[in-house]
Amino acid sequence: MKILVTGAAGFIGFHLSKKLLEKGHTVVGLDNINDYYDTNLKYARLNELGISKENAQNWNEKKSSEQQISEKFSFIRMNLENRIALPELFDLEKFDIVCNLAAQAGVRYSIENPESYIDSNVVGFLNLLECCRHHKIDHLLYASSSSVYGESTKKVFSVEDRVDHPISLYAATKKSNELMAFTYSHLYGISTTGLRFFTVYGPWGRPDMALFLFTEAISNGKPIKIFNNGEMSRDFTYIDDIVSGIEILIDKKPQENKEVPYFLANIGNGKPQPLMAFVEAIENSLEKTAEKDFLPMQPGDVPRTSADVHELELLGYKSTTEIKEGVQKFVEWYKKYYKS
Repeated sequence: MKILVTGAAGFIGFHLSKKLLEKGHTVVGLDNINDYYDTNLKYARLNELGISKENAQNWNEKKSSEQQISEKFSFIRMNLENRIALPELFDLEKFDIVCNLAAQAGVRYSIENPESYIDSNVVGFLNLLECCRHHKIDHLLYASSSSVYGESTKKVFSVEDRVDHPISLYAATKKSNELMAFTYSHLYGISTTGLRFFTVYGPWGRPDMALFLFTEAISNGKPIKIFNNGEMSRDFTYIDDIVSGIEILIDKKPQENKEVPYFLANIGNGKPQPLMAFVEAIENSLEKTAEKDFLPMQPGDVPRTSADVHELELLGYKSTTEIKEGVQKFVEWYKKYYKS
């Protein structure tokens, strides 16, 4: 199949693109490569996929040939909210599947830069839905987030729970995506699958995530910031398990006999771990003890996440990577990437 992966220079989008290529699909990657974090890391991911920084063209450069992309993997630099360029791309490429992993990420950043979240996560997603509608896309898969559960006090988070009280703008935009997808599935029969990701980690991960921040600080002998005085737990999910779940769902459109071809699921480990156990795994992998700075809870953050993943398990999904193994793989990548 020909598959569009938005956010292809990002953490999850990179890993998904790599796996789809290994499976023999043709992949077109799209990303705006913004400077929310180090763009060198984004270009390094693209380089792993065979695209040099010099060849990371924008759409105007790419479309001048007026030919469909023939390479197994190609890349286009574009904002998802571009209402002229994105439909042109769909016109030319005739995608079978769209995997939308592009978004302005980060819970805390949304408090300081709200406009970027509306532009990318809401306006951009609407533009993508319109392209899928007018180009008869077979299946749209898109990233939601566990942050939609807000301050839920439930032991385990289920997609059946009400999620009407997001505590960050990022979470509000992700809930908006779910509502918008349902509307387009209802009105136009577009098959949509939403995935609420739970604390994804692993090699090539984002520098603003805890694993990266902790590893960097401990490696350099600096204190790490531990919020809520360490009284936190997360449903840490290794990147390979996330990608395997997306792979399963690409081939499983929401049941056509359903009135609305819409599916929403959690994708996580299903076994939350204490934050301090995560820190200990990093310390063991680095063979260093962290200096810890215990702090109160941050605005927009939550003390616990735990995913009910039974709906995906019924389709064959299983998260198999233990924290010690996943953290070790990240630390090995980190040392190699920074040649420490």
